[in-house]
Amino acid sequence: MVPNLIGGSFVDSQSSESIDVLNPATQQVVSQVPLTSNEEFKAAVSAAKQAFPAWRNTPVTTRQRIMFKLQELIRRDMDKLAMNITTEQGKTLKDAHGDVFRGLEVVEHACGMATLQMGEFVPNVSSGIDTFSIREPLGVCAGICPFNFPAMIPLWMFPVAVTCGNTFVLKPSEKDPGASIMLAELAMEAGLPDGVLNIVHGTQNIVNAICDDEDIRAVSFVGSNTAGMHIYSRASAKGKRVQSNMGAKNHAIVLPDASIDATLNALVAAGFGAAGQRCMALSTVVFVGDSKSWEDKLLERAKGLKVTSGTEPDADLGPVISKQAKERICKLIQSGVEGGARLVLDGRNIVVPGYEHGNFIGPTIVSGVTADMECYKEEIFGPVLLCMQADSLDEAMKIVNRNKYGNGASIFTSSGVAARKFQTEIEAGQVGINVPIPVPLPFFSFTGSKASFAGDLNFYGKAGVQFYTQIKTVTQQWKGLASGSGVSMAMPTSQKS
Repeated sequence: MVPNLIGGSFVDSQSSESIDVLNPATQQVVSQVPLTSNEEFKAAVSAAKQAFPAWRNTPVTTRQRIMFKLQELIRRDMDKLAMNITTEQGKTLKDAHGDVFRGLEVVEHACGMATLQMGEFVPNVSSGIDTFSIREPLGVCAGICPFNFPAMIPLWMFPVAVTCGNTFVLKPSEKDPGASIMLAELAMEAGLPDGVLNIVHGTQNIVNAICDDEDIRAVSFVGSNTAGMHIYSRASAKGKRVQSNMGAKNHAIVLPDASIDATLNALVAAGFGAAGQRCMALSTVVFVGDSKSWEDKLLERAKGLKVTSGTEPDADLGPVISKQAKERICKLIQSGVEGGARLVLDGRNIVVPGYEHGNFIGPTIVSGVTADMECYKEEIFGPVLLCMQADSLDEAMKIVNRNKYGNGASIFTSSGVAARKFQTEIEAGQVGINVPIPVPLPFFSFTGSKASFAGDLNFYGKAGVQFYTQIKTVTQQWKGLASGSGVSMAMPTSQKS
């Protein structure tokens, strides 16, 4: 049974209900996740609340040093974390290392919190009066994580939150909670005090409890649109800050002058890597002009990819997370075919020797897709690449901009003029120019937009620090002893002289 972490102790839940964590390549039970009781959840929030006063008053340099130590420990245990991710989530070991590393970069960024959290100062705003602003922590914050990045997403959340001086309650995905537990152990080994980071497991009931709890000030969420909008509206209605990263339909526009080799490699890696289970996966390609020659070459490369258990050394893509996910992906592929699209490559009936019970789908390429098809409107979240065709860059951009999602969009071209037009007119929050997955490093922020994000302040970078802090503005005046000018009824800062 996977334990909860409450007030510095790993404790088994007293709940009688649990969910099996399955290895998606074998269906073997890896562990069991408890459906945490409301009392246990309250205990976690209470532990975070009690730890807050001492933690917020801990010098920022001390908090930074704990992050320095944490990044060292994550590097030390990188292989162990990656193996756990591959076992529970299914992605290849190489990809699992990437999962940890992208999170590690956020920890490294948090090591500079003193500078990131600096306020502003203006002396003598009025005669003898100074004003300054400081960024203070909010209190207890919470994070709700998805299954697709079991290490990276928790590391997007708690390192920034706690280094700002907040305390934290984390709810990992019930499908792969192991990495969160390992990271929490490392955080405590690094010197994070008891109660600063707490972990509770569960499903909807815990999510709703997080949204409703009066002691939780802010909620970070990454996951589907249905859950994300529910959390955003429910938690906002209770006066909480919310940042909610949700679904996506990321497009690439390929112009005829694009570098053939580099573009094909990018499309294959971004479309099928991690079995398509990335919120920045490249799921739709819009070819400007003739698409047939591109599709033929794509087919050739996609066929060469090795689909097997993520633990196999030559694996290119592993299984999808669950049987239900596989069924859903297969249904969406079928709906495209029934709507008149053409299957260039069908990966639905793949059999992987030695892993016959795994949730495998091979690379799938669907051509002749139109904007009214279910497979285009829905996020597929599998190794499926949809191919569309447009006669001009303007027409291609219209297709992309009409889509409700706005996480990412890329263009492949050797024309600076076309690239500049694209970056100016495209309505996605993260733009790639000859880059298929334009996820910014942590000194920028993850800036999905439109239906892919709800909230005002994005994850990590400057926006992340702003999300986990509130501004206090102080106006001060120190008068000399001889000030016999009598009573002034004016606002102190609005004196004319």
